[in-house]
This record gives sequence, structure tokens and C-alpha cells, in this order.
Amino acid sequence: MALSPGDRLGPYEVVSPLGAGGMGAVYKARDPRLQRDVAIKVLHPDRMTDAERRQRFLVEAKAVSSLNHPNILTVYDIGTEDDIAYLVTELVDGRSLDALIPSTGFPVGEVLRIGTQVADALARAHAAGIIHRDLKPANVMLAADGRVKVLDFGLAKIVEPSQSDDFDTQTMEGKTAEGTVMGTAGYMSPEQAQGRPLDQRSDIFSFGAMLYELATGRRAFPGDSTMSTIAAVLREEPQAPGDLRKDLPSELTRIIMRCLRKDPARRVQSTADLKVALDELKQESDSGKLTAAIPAVAAAAARPLWRRPLALAALGTAVILIAGVLIGALMGRSG
Repeated sequence: MALSPGDRLGPYEVVSPLGAGGMGAVYKARDPRLQRDVAIKVLHPDRMTDAERRQRFLVEAKAVSSLNHPNILTVYDIGTEDDIAYLVTELVDGRSLDALIPSTGFPVGEVLRIGTQVADALARAHAAGIIHRDLKPANVMLAADGRVKVLDFGLAKIVEPSQSDDFDTQTMEGKTAEGTVMGTAGYMSPEQAQGRPLDQRSDIFSFGAMLYELATGRRAFPGDSTMSTIAAVLREEPQAPGDLRKDLPSELTRIIMRCLRKDPARRVQSTADLKVALDELKQESDSGKLTAAIPAVAAAAARPLWRRPLALAALGTAVILIAGVLIGALMGRSG
């Protein structure tokens, strides 16, 4: 159901449409009580087909609203009216990353600045037991003041703990019908594409796919169709970012490729650790100490003469020959 300017949902008055996606439509609206503009996301009716789903939506939306993180879109309110479920959030002045990524990728410093903030936001959500499940450039906004905002937790799910208290062993069981695939092809993890139980490492794979695109301007898993893209996620290894862009630090390439491993057990295991690693790279980049990976031949050529083994040997030989000539000349004179 499309809304028009002047329509009301609860106390909110619709001002104009902002966009639409798989989960629903988003509108700019006005809250007359607090005299502020907000964003309202109206979920598609087929997402709220029964009372159990509506209740689940309310519970999970409340959980997201409690995150309270500067890089996560703030949830102000949730509600239902005439079978319409809606979510009220802050209105961000900015653009999504998918509209901003240059064809060759962002500068290294900007990749690290954005990546660190997104990783920090995910770490906060994961610590609260919430998995995003649809992380991609279109769901990350760069505000006019430079801040990053992770939005659209529309597919987010609360992790249900297993018998262990370790978060790494907690999975989303019972929330989605077995075998159901939800997310965006090209960014979802292999286990998500197969409809298997998920934990935070699925978001880490999606983060790696997004970071790959920020760094290279290309998708890690391109495809001509949804099925071919999912097939690439399941079976193909992406080309190393450092092969596509020579100025990328080898440490950044290594982090991205570890996030994109097919086996969750071989990926980076924690977004908290991921944030620390990226933050350290960012500090080195800001200080000018971070350098790009240099091919072996170029690296050898870049070394000072006295640190090159072959050059050093040649120099030693030359010194011996010159010394011999000088000694011979001196002996000839003395004779």
C-alpha cells in the first residue's frame, strides 16, 4: 500500500517518499509532537501475514532500538495501524554507499575510515545478540557530516543461545523456516545462501564483500543473475583485491580475504577483533606509515645498494680488483 503526502500513521504525517526495497517503502514524515522530521519504513503486508510475525517484528525492533550506537540508525518508534506495520527512525542527511563508490574504489584512508565504523556498529549489534543478515553498500549511509550509519535492520534477527554461552556457537534457530533464503545475492554468506543456521560470522562474510567493493570498485561475486551470483558465492574465490589495485596495503587485502572464506571456522571470528585490526591500519594510514604491497622485483630495486646481495657481491669484487691494480702500480714504481 503506497502512502501519499498528508497521510497519517499514528501521530506521524507523511511528507514525501524516500525509496522502496524488498522489505517495504520508506517515507519522510513529520512528528508534530516533537517538531522533528523522521523516516518511516512501512513493511510490505506479506511480511506481516499473521499475528506471530507481527509480534516477532515488534520484539526484534525493540531489540534494535536498544543498541544506541552512533553508527547505527536510531529507532524512535514502532507501531501498527490498520494492519500496516511501521518503523520510525532518525532521518539521515546523506547518501548510501552504493551511490558513492568510485569505479576504482575509495582512497585507502576512506576505506579504513568507513570500514572501522561499520565494524564497530556490527560489534555492538553482535554483542547484543543481533545479526543484521543484509549488510551491503545500499544499507550503509554516509551522512553529510562524514559519519557512517548502518541502517535497515529489517532482516535482523535475535540470536537464540544454544547450550553454550559462547556467542560463536549461538545460532538463529527457529526464527526462519528451514531452507528459507533471505538477504541479497552477492553479499550473503554461503551458509545464508543455503538456508543454514547463522551466527555473527555470516555478517562478517557480508562485511568482507562490502569492504572488497569499497576497496576495488568491483563486486567480489559478480553474476548475470541471482542464481549465477549465488553460485559464485558458494563455489568461486574472488580475485585478491591487491591484484586489482596495486596501492592497497597487503594487510588490508589479507583481512578482506579472511572475511570471505567459505568455511565460517576459517574466517575472522569476531567483529570486535575485526574492528581493532582495521583501526590499527587506519592509525598507520593516518600517520603515513602504511604503505602499499610492493612486488618482489620492485622491492629489491627499492632497497639501498648495500642491502642487495648480488650488488653487494659485485661491489666487493670490484673493490678487490681495484685494490690489486693499485698495489701492482705501487710495486712497479718502487721497483
